[in-house]
Amino acid sequence: MDNRNCIASPSSQMSGYFNSKEIRTFADLFCGIGGFHYAADSLGLECVFSCDIDRDARKQYKHNFGFEPDGDITLIEVDRVPDHEILFAGFPCQPFSIIGKREGFADERGTLIFEIARFLHAKRPQAFVLENVRQIATNRNGKTMNAILETLSDAGYDCDFKLLNALDYGLPQKRERMIIVGMRNGLGQFIWPPKSKERISLSEILETSPDPRHFASEYIRKNRREKHSAKERPAIWHENKSGSVSSHSFSCALRAGASYNYLLVDGERRLTPREQLRLQGFPDKFEIIGNDSQIRKQAGNAVPVPLARAVIKEVLIAVEKSGIQCQKFKRTIPRPHA
Repeated sequence: MDNRNCIASPSSQMSGYFNSKEIRTFADLFCGIGGFHYAADSLGLECVFSCDIDRDARKQYKHNFGFEPDGDITLIEVDRVPDHEILFAGFPCQPFSIIGKREGFADERGTLIFEIARFLHAKRPQAFVLENVRQIATNRNGKTMNAILETLSDAGYDCDFKLLNALDYGLPQKRERMIIVGMRNGLGQFIWPPKSKERISLSEILETSPDPRHFASEYIRKNRREKHSAKERPAIWHENKSGSVSSHSFSCALRAGASYNYLLVDGERRLTPREQLRLQGFPDKFEIIGNDSQIRKQAGNAVPVPLARAVIKEVLIAVEKSGIQCQKFKRTIPRPHA
């Protein structure tokens, strides 16, 4: 195991701490293992509530943040959730993903946007940031996105959305995510974050002595070599659904439900759990519990930390510039980590 002290952790490279006077607390819905949490924490915000239906993700979250998220959002009574100034939600992407059936609202997971709206109606945070796959914008010829925006508008928010790529925010991973930003008092001061001028290299992400269990079989390696010859090392070899193989100095998007061998380092081995987390911007201080399969799923479902941080920072700046005084909330239950 490589024991470098966060040298390759993209989130350790993030700078520009922002001490918001108006937004200080957040709720973390569909929190997974805490991508939004890490991003918001680095900006001085405090988590007062989190939830996720996945038991293993909740265990991982508790191990690293000190408190266990609530479970199924549909069973949560909003009146017992603490008030908060900003809400984050990486709501389930499977109904819209390219590797799924893309059934949208026909899949019950696609209707969970209405649970987010339930929180927004009840708690009235100043702003929110939502994350999903790029296909959400084209699902049902745009009707799904229109329905989502209408639902968020009915909750009292002005919204904007944009496709952002983790490659543009310091990570060596091509991961395009649709980001939706909403604010209660207009978006006049909000701007989308500029692209980063620097990127962590793939060589900084990769471990130097990976466990042998991560190497693909000789049959798979031979098959890859017969299909492709890389021009550079290190590289991530990617095999798509049609069997075509390509390689790049960055990784294609991590996916929770894809084949174990669709991404191979130099056509030879799978990414280790630590490498997967690094590709999503999680610092090396993030402690791993659970097996490889669980981490693969959790990392594949996570929001890229530097991308999330860049957006959140611009939201905080916009709120500060607006000069709007946020309501001073009185918590209804103790903070989860109290």
